[in-house]
Amino acid sequence: MTTNEPRHTQLLAAASAGTLYDPDTDDVVQAELAANREAAAREAQRIAARADELQALRELGTLEQTETRYGDEAVRDELTGRAGGYVQADVDAWLAHALAAHLGHYRDPAAREAATGLLPPPVLAHAALLAEFARLVPGGRADELAFAARLATTEPEAADDLAALLARAPSGAS
Repeated sequence: MTTNEPRHTQLLAAASAGTLYDPDTDDVVQAELAANREAAAREAQRIAARADELQALRELGTLEQTETRYGDEAVRDELTGRAGGYVQADVDAWLAHALAAHLGHYRDPAAREAATGLLPPPVLAHAALLAEFARLVPGGRADELAFAARLATTEPEAADDLAALLARAPSGAS
């Protein structure tokens, strides 16, 4: 048997004529499927535990002090499914701030790039606005920028356009 051939081709070549391949009886396939199910269950448990942690931190008012981690985008989805919009807005703002400021796992350019495919457009637009406002108005307070989340949530494309326009503006004056 050639090792470049698919497993089922190898098995059929070694079997008697007329034998049909059945993945349900292939021990190797079944072991791989079981391993995949176990990995998915572990990942779901990790996401649920992190969601519990973030929800507790949010309730304590300390979410902003927590650094993002790899996979928090999936945790956002879990929290949204659990608690709905009132938690989602807080978590979205936290993720947008971390993305804009390159905090937590977003220090890594690859994580920031991956976020563009994992986070919804309003969060990405919010992050883009926050990044530009931070560049133009160093030391700006979060309460002064609360409108950025509202704009990004209601009009993400307009927020992206505004961020692109602001990116062309010179940096803030001293």
